[in-house]
Amino acid sequence: MKMKELREKSRGEREKLLLDLRTKVRELRFSVAGRETKNHREYRALKKDVARVMTLGHEEELNA
Repeated sequence: MKMKELREKSRGEREKLLLDLRTKVRELRFSVAGRETKNHREYRALKKDVARVMTLGHEEELNA
């Protein structure tokens, strides 16, 4: 997900998105560890999306 797309969302939508992404990261981490999934790239991409959402939240706190 791009930063431009994230900036267009409201704060509530980003919080909900962050919860969803964290859930997906946790599930994918366990499936990779259990060798059910071999897609490591998706795990990395989800972690980066979580970081982007958290960065936007931190930027808003600093600007407020």
